[in-house]
Amino acid sequence: MKRTFNASLKHLNSFAIEARAGQLLELETEHDLQVFATDFQFDPAHDLILGGGSNVLFVRDIEGTVVLNRIPGKKIITDSKDGVLVEACGGENWHQLVLWSLDQGLSGIENLSLIPGLAGAAPMQNIGAYGVELADLLDSVQVLDLENGGLHEFVHSDCQFAYRDSRFKSTDAGKYLITRIRLRLQREFKANLGYAGLTEELQVMGVDIPTAKQVSQAVIRIRRRKLPDPHIIGNAGSFFKNPVITQSTADMLKMEFHGLPLYRVAEDELKLSAAWLIEQCGWKGRSMGGAAVSDQHALVLVNKSNATGSEILALADAIGESVQDRFDIKLQPEPRIVRS
Repeated sequence: MKRTFNASLKHLNSFAIEARAGQLLELETEHDLQVFATDFQFDPAHDLILGGGSNVLFVRDIEGTVVLNRIPGKKIITDSKDGVLVEACGGENWHQLVLWSLDQGLSGIENLSLIPGLAGAAPMQNIGAYGVELADLLDSVQVLDLENGGLHEFVHSDCQFAYRDSRFKSTDAGKYLITRIRLRLQREFKANLGYAGLTEELQVMGVDIPTAKQVSQAVIRIRRRKLPDPHIIGNAGSFFKNPVITQSTADMLKMEFHGLPLYRVAEDELKLSAAWLIEQCGWKGRSMGGAAVSDQHALVLVNKSNATGSEILALADAIGESVQDRFDIKLQPEPRIVRS
């Protein structure tokens, strides 16, 4: 187990925000996990579990301990006509897991290519992109109870998945460390091309009947073109969730705002593009202090010039107020905001 005192967290969050931790613990082996479970008393009021740092905004320092799960490992558990059960440890890089699964001839998570972060954080956020959510594929999750050090297994129905949410992010935030996940993948590929732009990208690639790898390549091309690279300019990807509204609300908005982009998600629920709302309020490309809205995508806030977490948050709050005033729609942030 690697231990660092008074540690900088700037290189551990994709916003590249300078924050510090009283202590940083890196778990690199199963033995490290056992020692941590036995010897460390986790306090959610002062300590923090941090994954790949791609979905967090630091507005303050962490006075206690930041714990990094960097335990690697992935394997096929069962392989049958009903599906292939894949297990990945929490420290596995998510995108590399997607590429590995494709190399094994498996499909199901190709639409989730190039999402930053680690496998252990994927269930917390219920990551999703291009018409697919982790909840569509997750079989089970193993967690370490941070209060008593016990290991527990949660099946899919236990996880309380919702749009960009789960029990690990909401009701049980700070209670568990996700040690591994299991996914139900397939060898028989069925393309999910319902998301706008994906079929068009494949056509540009000259592909009519795509393989799973070609769908992954198309997703990667779109993401690289639309989203700023956090290695070049600090960001956490989409900062706001797309609002889900009722049919009656949608009908009222359409009467006033022409061209309103809506996507049906249930019989009486539609998803509204948060990026469109933000653009209509004139925020795309604008700056506040060291923070800015990306000129590539209005849903992405960037660390343009050594921004503090407070500056990023102030920009997000200003955007939210604008959207609320004009559309009477409340935007919800996607990243975890670590504040006082």
